[in-house]
Amino acid sequence: MSAGLTKGQETRQRIIAEAAAIFNQRGYEGCSIQAIMDATGLEKGGIYRHFESKEELAAEAFDYAWSIASTKRRHNLDAIPNHADRLKQHIANFVNRSGLAGGCPLLNTAVDSDNGNPVLRDRVRKALRDWQAFLRTILEEGIHAGTIRATIDSASAANHIISSLEGAMLISRIERNDMALRQSLEDLSSHVDSTFRQPTS
Repeated sequence: MSAGLTKGQETRQRIIAEAAAIFNQRGYEGCSIQAIMDATGLEKGGIYRHFESKEELAAEAFDYAWSIASTKRRHNLDAIPNHADRLKQHIANFVNRSGLAGGCPLLNTAVDSDNGNPVLRDRVRKALRDWQAFLRTILEEGIHAGTIRATIDSASAANHIISSLEGAMLISRIERNDMALRQSLEDLSSHVDSTFRQPTS
């Protein structure tokens, strides 16, 4: 048992972890409670002892999946002093550091929840805002430190990075190869150097 967790809490976390991978690959409608039962070895009652509904479990599973993805994308960034290089590493982490099976949970869940799942839509919206804020912080800290050009609009730049990466992820999933992601990595890295980076004297 994990330190500090009761048996019930540990079981709940295990259900979330197993469900996160299934939801991320199959979507909300495609993920049956039976699939979660098979993955966890629990009966339906054992699952619903911890969650009031499938929707509640899906929301918790998304938060878990997004936490994993965010952690991997932020790996080792604080050790990089130059903010332009920090952005480039974040972009590379998105492309190179795999998270849960199925790809980016933000993209998957945004598409999946667009047809009337308000709880999931709210979780996706919050995750997007957190990602935007994270990138804006890097850019604004870089402007203050003199490593990012002062003329950069941090909100627009953050959206440019996110839309480029998520668009490339979508194309890569459709084409079942990583060529679009690799091209996005190359293009965004070049864009950071040519447009965002403050030239040194």
